[in-house]
Amino acid sequence: MPSPLAAAITTILWQLPMNAAAHGPAFDRHLLLNLWIALALLALAHILVLIGLIKRRTHTPPRRQALIEFVPLAALALLFAFLATRAEALWQAARYTGPDRAALQVEVTGMQFAWYFRYPGADATFGATKPELVAPGEGNPLGLDPTDPHSADDLVGSQLVLPAGREVDLRLHAQDVIHGFSVPAMRLKQNAVPGQDIHIHFTPTVPGEYAILCTQLCGLGHYRMTATLRVLPEVDFEAWLTQHAPHTGDAQ
Repeated sequence: MPSPLAAAITTILWQLPMNAAAHGPAFDRHLLLNLWIALALLALAHILVLIGLIKRRTHTPPRRQALIEFVPLAALALLFAFLATRAEALWQAARYTGPDRAALQVEVTGMQFAWYFRYPGADATFGATKPELVAPGEGNPLGLDPTDPHSADDLVGSQLVLPAGREVDLRLHAQDVIHGFSVPAMRLKQNAVPGQDIHIHFTPTVPGEYAILCTQLCGLGHYRMTATLRVLPEVDFEAWLTQHAPHTGDAQ
């Protein structure tokens, strides 16, 4: 853990967005480590230039010249290998290790110029969709197939609501062009690509409201392609889910 002094200096120099996800602290520490190393190398380079200007030696013994050339290169190679290995471990934990079986399943669909979020309902199965049925103006922005019984209890909305402390598996889609799904407070960024089914998983930890952005230039309305992520305590989330659940025809 960083010392209080280092944490205070870091907070003053580099104001990162609020972190509200379980994996966020590890990502932040790695980012700040990279920034501190870059700052140290920048300072070292200037110091070496100043030393060279002051001493102005015209001849360096071959052994010392080899030492000056190869030792820094070897040190830099080891340093960058360490940073790359550390970054790969973080990436593997976030992307190549799958979510827990009990993770909440949510489908995220990007289209010009809005985000839509779908929950599978009580049957825990997403209903079928058809491109020809897509009609945002008629209340069917994802093209849900009404003939599929699994579609009846699917909950579709323009706001992403999640429970705090529970892992979430997001399934990303795009209907038209590439959209960049990004939630800075959750340390998430992943492109939604037409024709591809892309998963990202994370655990929100802090209740509150957070901005969802599109980070890919997707057309003239790109600037207004935003949404809101609401993180609620588990009890409040279950109440919200019950309140907004579609009423199926066989409900008693």
